[in-house]
Amino acid sequence: MNVKTKQTGEPLLQIRNLKKYYKVGGKQLKAVNDVSLDIYPGETIGLVGESGCGKSTAGKTIIRLHEPTSGEVVFDGENVFKLKGRSLNKLKKDMQIIFQDPYSSLNPRMTVEDLIGEPLDLHKIAKGKERRERIIELLELVGLKAEHINRFPHEFSGGQRQRIGIARALALNPKFIVCDEPISALDVSIQAQVVNLLKDLQDKMNLTYLFIAHDLSMVKYISDRILVMYLGNMVELTDSDSLYKEPLHPYTRALLSAVPIPDPFVERERIVLEGEVPSPIDPPSGCVFRTRCQYATDICASSVPEWREVKKGHFTACHLYNEGI
Repeated sequence: MNVKTKQTGEPLLQIRNLKKYYKVGGKQLKAVNDVSLDIYPGETIGLVGESGCGKSTAGKTIIRLHEPTSGEVVFDGENVFKLKGRSLNKLKKDMQIIFQDPYSSLNPRMTVEDLIGEPLDLHKIAKGKERRERIIELLELVGLKAEHINRFPHEFSGGQRQRIGIARALALNPKFIVCDEPISALDVSIQAQVVNLLKDLQDKMNLTYLFIAHDLSMVKYISDRILVMYLGNMVELTDSDSLYKEPLHPYTRALLSAVPIPDPFVERERIVLEGEVPSPIDPPSGCVFRTRCQYATDICASSVPEWREVKKGHFTACHLYNEGI
């Protein structure tokens, strides 16, 4: 299925001007700064950027694991940030998360049955025999066996633990899942298995993903569109093929230049960014990337670049395109 067919009808999520700031020593740390995005049913949005750019904070704020500073997230026609009580509990069934570290996200004192059954208990979905059958069904869905149900997390490998985390996220039949760097703590040999599992589950259950990761080659493989963030800000958004064939933003070009090519006879020019990532407490004026950008001019310091559609379906925020310089 191509990207265009996945961007039809109404979006499942409409994210508008999302901001998440923290107070640090009397100042504001702008972890997520004015993110706006539509995510369509059955689509996978890849979210990439350097460590500390706000990827995970954005994902967790969307599903209200963090409360936003401002902005709006409309999910299935309802404003996520205004929901309370029963309405909020229903939302939690429809929006789930797979955490980065399968070692710390699973309680070591709980069996697999208790870990996967906990959301069923909290939402009073199944009891007794029905509950146990549902847990076994979920285990088999993620490639584990019924005999694993009474084991503890320390008895599993990293890949198996992440499969348990995935089964737990699926327990309530969600529509949308934030995959918060779900493969970064796994061996390279296991990463592809987990990503293929996520793709298979998406097809079977019509899931919609926000896939957060560092591995750009893996993001390309699983994503329909990719959003690039830098210092809490959106810098580029397009379909995965276009991003890799013709990246527009200088930051995206630098990220992609670091991706290894699986061919010893092909060389890629490495773009090395100079300087350190600025502090989100005191970001640069104008374009936040200008202090590391080889194309920076005076206007980059004085004016925030406009987020605009440079080509059909290809958005970026850069004065190279806004001003024609």
